[in-house]
Amino acid sequence: MMNRTLVKHVLDSEEEMPDVLIQGWVRTRRDSKAFSFLEVNDGSSVASLQVVADEGIPGYERIGEMATGSAVSIRGALVAGQGRQRWELRAASLELVGAVPDSYPLQKKGHTPEFLRSIAHLRPRTNLFGAVFRMRSRLAFAIHRFFQERDFSWVSTPIITASDCEGAGEMFRVTTLDVGDAASRDASRDFFGKAAYLTVSGQLEGEAFACALSNIYTFGPTFRAENSNTTRHAAEFWMVEPEMAFCDLYGDMDMAEEFVRFLVGDALANSAEEVEIPHPFCRQGAAGTPGACEGNAVCALFLYGSRGYPAQERQNI
Repeated sequence: MMNRTLVKHVLDSEEEMPDVLIQGWVRTRRDSKAFSFLEVNDGSSVASLQVVADEGIPGYERIGEMATGSAVSIRGALVAGQGRQRWELRAASLELVGAVPDSYPLQKKGHTPEFLRSIAHLRPRTNLFGAVFRMRSRLAFAIHRFFQERDFSWVSTPIITASDCEGAGEMFRVTTLDVGDAASRDASRDFFGKAAYLTVSGQLEGEAFACALSNIYTFGPTFRAENSNTTRHAAEFWMVEPEMAFCDLYGDMDMAEEFVRFLVGDALANSAEEVEIPHPFCRQGAAGTPGACEGNAVCALFLYGSRGYPAQERQNI
């Protein structure tokens, strides 16, 4: 059985490939009299691969079912593109792995975040959400790499806790009792014998470990129960909390600055495609310049990447 090649590796190829297998989802399809064009994306990159399928090849009889959103497996030869694309795949065979109904909601047009919220199971297939979660994955790796290369130990702190952690925020209660029963207010009858909550911070455990391991960091989910429906509030998010023994405020500030520089640099170096996608919550001027963004310099740097800032200016930011 032939091994699958990810679209991002196909697009990064330095030479033609006589026989390659890709598998992914159709973004668009255009039919001509004797052949069809398909744009196929497998989630490995923002860019899709153009496939040219001639009438008569195995599987072409089902080309009409290969609509936007359908899953396909295509084998063929990678050749130089005839249009704007550097490469295109000349299909030798097509296979429809999974069809979609006519009501499939994602089409070539743009979709608002509000609409995508109503089809959350399909959001990862869009350019925006695909880019967000690929970058999130890359930055999570970079966070661990930053601290591990500096001899920090990662501490996985409890998600369920009885600690309010210095009153960091309203807490979600965790209980095994029937919340409709008046007796549920008696925490001594609960699973832990006292009230328990989803953590708002790993700081208290982190401080204890720093007094034993010197340099540690926590990186995991935290929860805040404030009933605030704004873009500045998240009920669940992942938080990084480094703790360093025998360190003063200047050392703390130096580490924080180095940390931000490292992550921004990693994003620009390894997530260039994702960085170039405009953020839907930042307003841009008609010219699309960094100065038109209402965010700060780091926001503008992530928005416009190498297009908007000279190299020296990017380094200064």
